Amino acid sequence: MATEILMPALSPTMEEGTLAKWLVKEGDVVKSGQILAEIETDKATMEFEATDEGTIGKLLVAEGTAGVKVNAAIAVLLEEGEDASAVAAAPAAAAKPAEAAAPAAAPAAAAPAAAPAASGARVFASPLARRIAKEKGLDLSAVQGSGPHGRIVRADVEGAQAAPKAAAPAPAAAAAAPAAAPAKAAMPTGPSTETVLKMYADREFTEVALDGMRRTIAARLTEAKQTIPHFYLRRDVQLDALMDFRATLNKSLESRGVKLSVNDFIIKACAQALQAVPDCNAVWAGDRILKLKPSDVAVAVAIEGGLFTPVLRDADKKSLSALSAEMKDLAGRAKTKKLAPHEYQGGSFAISNLGMMGIDNFDAVINPPHGSILAVGAGVKKPVVKADGTIGVATVMSMTLSVDHRVIDGALGAAFLKAVIEALENPMTMLA
Repeated sequence: MATEILMPALSPTMEEGTLAKWLVKEGDVVKSGQILAEIETDKATMEFEATDEGTIGKLLVAEGTAGVKVNAAIAVLLEEGEDASAVAAAPAAAAKPAEAAAPAAAPAAAAPAAAPAASGARVFASPLARRIAKEKGLDLSAVQGSGPHGRIVRADVEGAQAAPKAAAPAPAAAAAAPAAAPAKAAMPTGPSTETVLKMYADREFTEVALDGMRRTIAARLTEAKQTIPHFYLRRDVQLDALMDFRATLNKSLESRGVKLSVNDFIIKACAQALQAVPDCNAVWAGDRILKLKPSDVAVAVAIEGGLFTPVLRDADKKSLSALSAEMKDLAGRAKTKKLAPHEYQGGSFAISNLGMMGIDNFDAVINPPHGSILAVGAGVKKPVVKADGTIGVATVMSMTLSVDHRVIDGALGAAFLKAVIEALENPMTMLA
C-alpha cells in the first residue's frame, strides 16, 4: 500500500527544516539508499536517503518550502502494482507515544524481535520485505521495523530467524492515565510583533523573516541566558613571546605551506588546560554533570546570517599544524553549510574570538550544554610593569571566561584560565 515519506530529523535538535531541492520526480522508481532530496537544517544542507524501494507517487511539499516540521509527510511512495489512485489512501503518520521506557541492554542478535501484533492489527511492510519474509517463513508481526514509523523494510527481515506464528496475547489491562504535567509558564520575550509593527508604522523599514538558523540561535541563546547561572572571569595575557615564537615557527613551516594563526595557539592552549584542570572539561546534563576525558574544543565561526561552532576533537593530542589545517577546513565548510552534524555537535567548551574585528573584550553566552566559553579580544599595546619592576610596553590580550556555575565553581574556573595563560605566555610548552 502507499506509504508516506516523512520529513527526517537529521540532527538531535532538529524540529523543522527547508526542503531545498528534490532529486526525484513523480513517477521515478527509487531504491533503498537512493538520495531523494536535499534538506536544509538550521546548520547545514544535507542529503536525505530513501529507506525503502518503490515509485514516487506524489511530491507533497514543493522545493524551497521552509518550516517543514519533522515527521510531516513530504511525499508518497507507491508499492509495486499500485498507481496514483492509491495516494489518497496513504496512511497518516502514526503519532509517537509521549514517553517510552528505555530498552534494557541485550546481547547482539541477528535481528531485533518485536512483540507480536494483536490479532487483527495491521503490519506495515514493504513489498520486498513481505516477499523475503514469505520465502523464509517469517511472521512479520514478530519483526521490529526500522523504517519510517516502524515500517518493516528489507534489512529487518534479511537477518531475522524464521519463527512459528505466535498466538495473539491476551489483552492487557488498561494502564491508568498519567497525571498531566503542569504547564510551564510562558517566558516573556518582549513586545509582540503587532506592538512593534505599530511602533514603527510611520518609519521606513525592511521586514526580515527568521530562517531556521536565526530562529534556532534566538531560541537557544534566550534559553541559555534565562536558565544558565553565568559568571565571568577576566584576565589579560601578554602575547609578545607568542608573537615572536609564531613568526619563527611560521618561517620554518613556510616550505610546507603552513601558516599558524594566534587562534591556533589559543585552541591548543585551551585543549591542554582542559587536561590540566579536568573538572572544567564538563557539561551540564539536566540532573547531573558529565566530565569528559578528551579535549573536544568548539570554535565559533561567523557565517552569513548566523554562526557555526565546529568541534575539534581530541585537540590536546594534535599538533599545532594539524589543528590549523583542520580549523581551516571546518571553517571553510561551515561558511558553505557543508558540515555534517557530528562536526558541529558536542564538545564541552567553546572559544569565541572577536579580536580580529578590533573588539578589546566582551562576554560570550554559553552554548548549552557546555560548561564554559572563552571570549577572546584583540591584542593591543599597553604599558606594563616588567618582572624587574621597570615600566615597558607589551602586546596584551583580554580573555573572559563565561562559566556555568552549576558545573564549574569560581576557583576552578580561575585555575583553568591560569593554565591557558601560562601556555600562551610560554608557547614552547605547546610543542611538547
